Order: sequence, then C-alpha cells, then structure tokens
Amino acid sequence: MELIDHLTLGFSTALTLQNVLYALAGCLVGTLVGILPGLGPVATIAMLLPVTYTLPPTSALIMLASIYYGAQYGGSTTAILMKIPGESSSVVTTIDGYEMAKKGRAGPALAASALGSFVAGSFGTLLVAALAMPLTEIAFKFGPAEYFSLMVLGLVGAVAMSPDSIDKSLGLMVVGVLLSLVGTDVNSGATRYTFDVLELLSGIEFTAIAMGLFGIGEIVANLENQRRSRAEEIVPVAKVHGLMPTREDWRRMAPSILRGTAVGSILGILPGAGVTIASFAGYTVEKKFSRHRHELGKGAIEGVAGPESANNSAAQTNFISLLTLGVPGSAVMALMLGAMIIQNIQPGPQAISSHPQVFWGLIASMWIGNAMLVVLNLPLIGVWIKLLSVPYRFMYPAILVFCAIGAYSVQNSTFDVALLSLFGVLGYAMLKLKVSPVPLLLGFVLGPMLETSFRRTLMVSRGDFSVFYNRPLSLSLLLVAVVLVIATLVPTLRRRKHEVLTESADF
Repeated sequence: MELIDHLTLGFSTALTLQNVLYALAGCLVGTLVGILPGLGPVATIAMLLPVTYTLPPTSALIMLASIYYGAQYGGSTTAILMKIPGESSSVVTTIDGYEMAKKGRAGPALAASALGSFVAGSFGTLLVAALAMPLTEIAFKFGPAEYFSLMVLGLVGAVAMSPDSIDKSLGLMVVGVLLSLVGTDVNSGATRYTFDVLELLSGIEFTAIAMGLFGIGEIVANLENQRRSRAEEIVPVAKVHGLMPTREDWRRMAPSILRGTAVGSILGILPGAGVTIASFAGYTVEKKFSRHRHELGKGAIEGVAGPESANNSAAQTNFISLLTLGVPGSAVMALMLGAMIIQNIQPGPQAISSHPQVFWGLIASMWIGNAMLVVLNLPLIGVWIKLLSVPYRFMYPAILVFCAIGAYSVQNSTFDVALLSLFGVLGYAMLKLKVSPVPLLLGFVLGPMLETSFRRTLMVSRGDFSVFYNRPLSLSLLLVAVVLVIATLVPTLRRRKHEVLTESADF
C-alpha cells in the first residue's frame, strides 16, 4: 500500500501539464540524439544543464531523464534501416536489424525494438520503484565510514567495468578526484591547486568540464572523422510498410524480451556497467539460449528484441544507485547527480524524505516517457530519417555556440568558456587515444563526497583508521571493491603472462 501511495504522489506530480510537456521535449530531443550519429545523451545532457538552472527541480530532472532513455530508443532506428548505430548501445542491433530490413522486414524489426524497449523500460521503472524504499532504509544505517566505502566501491566499479585497461582508468579517476579538490577548503579556508587564479577559488564549474569532455571533444572528433559524418551520403529510405509483427514474430521475440529485460535490469544496477555492456550481454544471452540461435546474424528478430530490451531496462535501473544511495554508476548518472546538486537536492536516502514529489515524480515520469517514445518512434520514422539529410557542417557551429553560451551563463564568466575550451582539447585528445573520459568525470563528481566522508570519519574516530574495517557494513563494501579489483586484474595478468611466454617461445 505504501508503494501505491508513493506512486500516486508521483503520477499526480508527473501528469501536470508542465511536466508532461518537459517529458515530451526530452523524449523528442533524446530520440533525435539517438538517431543522429556523432551526438550522444552524455554530450546533450551536458550541453542542456545550463538550461535547467531556471526550471523547477522536478521538471529539470524529468527532461534530462527523458533525453537519456529516449536516446536508447532512437539509436535503433538508423541501426535497423541504414546500419548506422546512432548510439553505442545500438551497435549490436545493426547485426540482425539491418539484415531484416534488407529482407523487407524493417517494420517488424522496428516494432520489436520499440515494443521490447517499452516492456523492458516499464519493468526497469517498476524495479526502481520497488527497490527504492528498501535500499533507502539500508542507506539510513550508513555513517560516514560506510559512505566512504560506498564511494570507493562506486569508483572501483567504474574502473572495473571500463573498456580501458585498469591502469588508465585508475589514473583518470585519480585525476578527476584531484580536479574536484580545486578551490577553497571548506573546513580550513585554505586554497588548493588554484595557482593564484581568482576564478578558481570557487572550484571548477561542473558544466564546463562536462560539456568540454563530452561535447566539444566529440564535435572535433566528428569533424575529423569523415566516416562519422555519413549523414551527407545517406540515400533516402523507402517508406516502411507493415509495422506490426506477425504471430510467429510475437512467439519468437517474447522470450527474448524477457531475457533481455532480466539481463539489462541486473547490469543496470551495477556501477559502471552501462547500457552498452547490457546490449552486448543481451545479444550474448540470445546466442546461448535462443531456440533460433543459428539464425542470429542472418536477420533473426531475437537479435533485435533481446539487445534493445537489455539496453532500455539498464537505462532505467541505472537510476537505482543514484536515487537511493547518491552514487552514480555511469557518465549520464554523474550528470544527473550534478543536476540534482545544482537544484539544491542532496542525492541519497534523504532525497526521498526531503523531496518526495521530485523523487516519485521522476519515477512516475519514466512510465509516461516510455509510452511517449513508442508513439514517437513508430509513426514518425519517416520524419526522423529525413533529419539525417542535414549536413553535419550546418549543425556543429550551432552546437559550439550553444556550449559556449551555456558555459558562460552559469556564472557570467568568460573564464568558464576558457575552461570549456581547455577540457574540449582534453576530451578530443582522449578520443584520439581511445581512452574513455567516464572515470575522470565520475572521479570529479564523487571526489567531494569521498573527501567529506573520509574527513568526517576520522574526526569521529579521532584519527583511528580501523573504523573503516571494524564496522561490518563498511568492511563488506570494501571487500566487494577488493573482489572487483581482483576480478579485473586476473584476466589482464593472464593475458600478459601469455604474451611473455609467447615472446619467449619465439626466441
């Protein structure tokens, strides 16, 4: 009954005209972002953060969340029709989706993607609502030591799940934590890493680093890489006919949707796993358990329904650790955390009791957004495809201007525009080096909370470090972090040992 009361509050908040319109705007932008190659939800949310400063907290978070899961829907459209994944999470969808399109079955493929995404997204939202209160009750038992251990686990999880090597990810995470320390120490009033620059006394602005790393860097890389600007070469797609799947399609894709939903829901909860890993895992599960696994890669509907369900359920359950514990598990969640802090909402268990309308309104809006996205993605396919004919050379100047205005508007400071450019260069360099900037951003976001929890713990314990492992919950979290580190290091060490033995054999 308590859950029903909370959801009633949430729907009464989310169904106001203002919030419905912001959800619709977010879904439209998210779908567009997912369709257009070269853009992504991280860069888009980073660019739109300044816009949300003047919005009510609930409306701002609803719009940003709608952009996130809207991009997961939109990315599959071009993946199926043109073999161009709009999102990294839609790469797997191109394998069977495009094969279905070549056989004249683009309609059922698009329907399987949209309907699978809706079912998975709805289940993921239900899971968020169901786990919110139990996890919050556990979180209320957390002291400073437990919060420090939880932050460590979140950072270690991000490093462990990163596609890069552990040394690169760990190094970037440390850099992010160090950047978060720039400014004036709250306790002592001493300045740290400011180099006598007055503008750095208040620290590095979050929007500058986020837009620089993910917005400017991505634009420069897209301009350099002509393959990422294929929109100018795309031939108009013929009208898609027969959207509804046949009875046989329903029979085959229903188990795939359920399997993908289960896989994505689990992976979405894990810190650092993300929607891309969920979509690949969903496809792997289909290759092992589908009755028609021999058809995968040749246009099997399971190869569309499974991964698309996985990435959308993961997109919803990504919110669990953020909303209940205040720990972001991905780059998008780190941006959402920044948006909550900007709106004076402290993420974590207190958010439910202090801002119940915001918390439950956001959860209820996920169902509304998922329903909107089904309507947007099927009837408006022709409109979305025509947008791909807009040359990228006309789009990027507007995006650059928008980023610069957004960075300046936060504090009316040209220094923030300079920081935006600096982090844009860094973001481009990281893309060229094929290094993910996600650990750096997570380190930057979690750094202040990590430091605060650490210092509070030592103040309470009078400098006794044993408090971190004498408290059972804190010790358990640290042990999980150690297990993640070992699980990440073992395959790396085995691979390096094999390489050394191979080289020795050659001599």
